[in-house]
Amino acid sequence: MKLIVITTPTFFVEEDKIITALFEEGLDILHLRKPETPAIYSERLLTLIPEKYHRRIVTHEHFYMKKEFNLMGIHLNMRNPNAPHDYSGHLSCSCHLFDEVVHKRQFYDYVFLSPIYDSISKVNYYSTYTPEQLREGARHGIIDQNVMALGGVNADNIMEIKDFGFGGAVILGDLWNRFDICNDQDFRSLIEHFKLLKELAD
Repeated sequence: MKLIVITTPTFFVEEDKIITALFEEGLDILHLRKPETPAIYSERLLTLIPEKYHRRIVTHEHFYMKKEFNLMGIHLNMRNPNAPHDYSGHLSCSCHLFDEVVHKRQFYDYVFLSPIYDSISKVNYYSTYTPEQLREGARHGIIDQNVMALGGVNADNIMEIKDFGFGGAVILGDLWNRFDICNDQDFRSLIEHFKLLKELAD
């Protein structure tokens, strides 16, 4: 099962070092999500990450960076719902309902489905699915290898996500909450936790 990490919405000093270390430890895909931030900051972050990892980065904003930095692709959501008219390449999107997955999946390389569990990073963002609903979704072919589970994913439930039939687990709060971007410099505990998640996902 793929392991995908979404960045924090804000930039911080050690970010490029942590992202590089995550790739070195086997991160499959990074989603660069920096809503409402100037492109220049994302560009700077990308220049600090070794080029060999750019092909495993998907951007949620400033879609021109896909070509400029040879990124993996772009991700569409409510803020940025449309790809550039001349775009070709990897494309993913966010979904919140089974019906959305059914109607959109044919147009995308993979889709996010959320929230699978109560969100760790968003306040009052609660799961809308029961385990039985998710198993039923898998039985009907709605959940498969091209659907990635997002929302409340952590070390305690990642094995269940694999059991539900998802093709990947998307990590956000469970990872970044282990590092205080204002005060911490040592990110070894974050990397060790990622290695645990990777081991469980494989």
